[in-house]
Amino acid sequence: MLHTVNKSPFQNTSLESCIRFTLPGDIILLLEDGVFAAQVGTSKSDLLESAMKKNEVYALEADLKARALTNLVPGVKITDYAGFVDLVEKHSTHAWL
Repeated sequence: MLHTVNKSPFQNTSLESCIRFTLPGDIILLLEDGVFAAQVGTSKSDLLESAMKKNEVYALEADLKARALTNLVPGVKITDYAGFVDLVEKHSTHAWL
């Protein structure tokens, strides 16, 4: 399953809820303000690192650029819109709002 998180983890609990319900092998895609979770050295970095032990985590490149985020938690994969479409085509999707 592909889980999408588009809310900032500093203003919303959708990332925590998402991680609680993911199964091993599920994929998490951070987009819009959700990409703030990928930033290294924050109060959410450990949470994301823990999630990456059982799940792949992607961040949408355009949203990272729009927010000038470059220093990411190691292991976060960057994807473009074509990669986003590929993920959606291959997996059932659950949006965490």
